[in-house]
Amino acid sequence: MSIVVTGATGHLGRHVVEQLLEKVPAEQITAVVRDEGKAADFAARGVRLAIADYNTPDTFARLFAAGDRVLLISGTEFDKGRVQQHRVVIDAAKAAGVALLAYTSAPSTLTAALADDHRATEEALLASGLPYTLLRNGWYHENYTENLAPVLEHGAVVQAAGDGRVSSASRADYAAAAVAVLTGEGHENTTYELGGDEAWSFPEYAAELGRQTGREIAYHPVSVEALTGVLAGAGLPAPLAALLAGVDASIEKGELVVSSGDLARLIGRPSTPLTEAVTVALKD
Repeated sequence: MSIVVTGATGHLGRHVVEQLLEKVPAEQITAVVRDEGKAADFAARGVRLAIADYNTPDTFARLFAAGDRVLLISGTEFDKGRVQQHRVVIDAAKAAGVALLAYTSAPSTLTAALADDHRATEEALLASGLPYTLLRNGWYHENYTENLAPVLEHGAVVQAAGDGRVSSASRADYAAAAVAVLTGEGHENTTYELGGDEAWSFPEYAAELGRQTGREIAYHPVSVEALTGVLAGAGLPAPLAALLAGVDASIEKGELVVSSGDLARLIGRPSTPLTEAVTVALKD
């Protein structure tokens, strides 16, 4: 039996593999990657590498074995048909007879277009008949804290979310939830709504940045259209810019407030507060 992690060299996948290495022998972990070189550090620690690409279905043939537990981390290529990419993994897992397929989805409350691929993937997974776990991950602290340079340069947080609140958590938190499922028992055919313990607003986020930097940081709420233009001007492809700006409209409506407590229960501790994520980001 192996625990198989797709997208293992991505932002979330790396956290998952690192945390798995703290819980199970390396030889029980298979990291699915496109670029073997990017996973050389995992291989050096005894993790098995499998070279496969969502866009090349044949690479997933015979990758899984009966009894495997698989984490399907959603793809990030929004322009290449993510649902079909995910179906490639689901079909291969079904053919192999894996014991569990866990999928990183989005909160059920999210109506933004970003959630469409997740809903369609969930439908495909449930239709497959595989034992499943839906990890409906909320928003990530790092969506904001990894891009602080322009905020600090201009002294402004620019979003289209009004006074809406976000129950975000760190990537490491969401990875810990996935690891708990992959290494634990009793998670089959279960859905978890995952989010941070404390919801926050962008005025509060700007104030926290100001407190920790000693600088004046203002919050400038703008329209979704204006934010789309800002993101496109920063280099994001126009469709992706519109997709991300659309999430802000959902935030304003409260769709990324997750109050289930599932994340803290799964990881056995409180989620990482935004203040801590800001502190870490400012040190980097």
